[in-house]
Amino acid sequence: MAYTINGTDYETDEQGFLLEPLYEDDAVRVIAEAEGINLTDAHWEVINYLREQYREHGHTPNFRNMLKGFAEIRPEVDSKYLYDLFPIGPAKQGPKVAALPQPLGKGGY
Repeated sequence: MAYTINGTDYETDEQGFLLEPLYEDDAVRVIAEAEGINLTDAHWEVINYLREQYREHGHTPNFRNMLKGFAEIRPEVDSKYLYDLFPIGPAKQGPKVAALPQPLGKGGY
């Protein structure tokens, strides 16, 4: 599988995750469309958080750490909020839509 973003094909693993991170916003739009997600400002806020975590740690957080870390930015955020944005699983589908490689283990650190 591959995503075509701005005329360039980017290879993915068997689950559709990019093999290398791609920080172009057009990549997010293409992958979100493939995932059936209509991007909102709330999605972008989570995507930017995940990208920052990936840059800082080399991987994305597991769900518990994601919820805890994101709640430091937006205290009102709970698990339902994140699952409403990424129904397949915020720690799995979130990084995929953010154009990041597949999380480690069961969804990150």
